[in-house]
Amino acid sequence: MSAPQHPTEPAGPTSEATSGAVLSPVPDDAGEPAQPDLPDPDADGAVAALEPADEDGDAGTDDLLVREGDVAGDYLERLLDILDVDGDIDLDVEGDRASVAIVGGDLSDLVGPDGAVLEALQELTRLAVAQSTGVRSRLMLDISGFRARRRADLTSLAGEAARRVAASRQPERLTAMNPFERKVVHDVIAGVEGVRSESEGEEPNRRVVVLPER
Repeated sequence: MSAPQHPTEPAGPTSEATSGAVLSPVPDDAGEPAQPDLPDPDADGAVAALEPADEDGDAGTDDLLVREGDVAGDYLERLLDILDVDGDIDLDVEGDRASVAIVGGDLSDLVGPDGAVLEALQELTRLAVAQSTGVRSRLMLDISGFRARRRADLTSLAGEAARRVAASRQPERLTAMNPFERKVVHDVIAGVEGVRSESEGEEPNRRVVVLPER
C-alpha cells in the first residue's frame, strides 16, 4: 500500500485521460489499546512504514505484518459468515505491508461499482487490525483479483500518458483516482525518463497530473 503529493496547478494547457451492509470492527478484548488514528486516505497509499533499526527490527516488523494478516483474516471470515457469502481468504506479506485476498465464487457485491465497496471493506479491516495491534495498518485487501486487474490497466494507462507527455511536453491530467490507484500511476511515471507526476485536488476528485521534467 511514496510521500504525500502536494496539489499543484501545472502551467500550460492540459488534457484529461479516461481510464450491503458491512461488519463494524469489534475489539477482541475490552482491555485492548484505545483505537488509534486510521491511515490518512489522502496520502496516496503512503502512510509511514515502520523503520527497522536493525536485524531484530526486521524480524519484529515481519512478525507484526503476519499478525496483521491473521487478525484481518479472522475479521473477514466473520464478515463472510454474517453475509452468508462463500469465499476463501489468502494471507501474504508483500514488501512492507500485509496482503489479504478473498477469492471464490461471485463476490461482485463485495467489490462494488469501481471497487467502492472493496475500498470501504479495506478501511474497516485496517481499523480492526489497528484496534488489535495498537499500530496503524497499511494492509492491502483484494477481492476476486479486482486490484490486480486494475493495477494492470493503470500501468498501461500511465505508460501511454507518460509517452504522450514526453513527446508533446504538455502536462496531462488523468481521471480522478483513489490512493491505491494514484500510487500505481506515480510508480509507473517515476520509471519513465523525461516526465514526472504530482497529485492535485481533494478527495474524492484527487487526480494525478503527468508533467514534463523541468
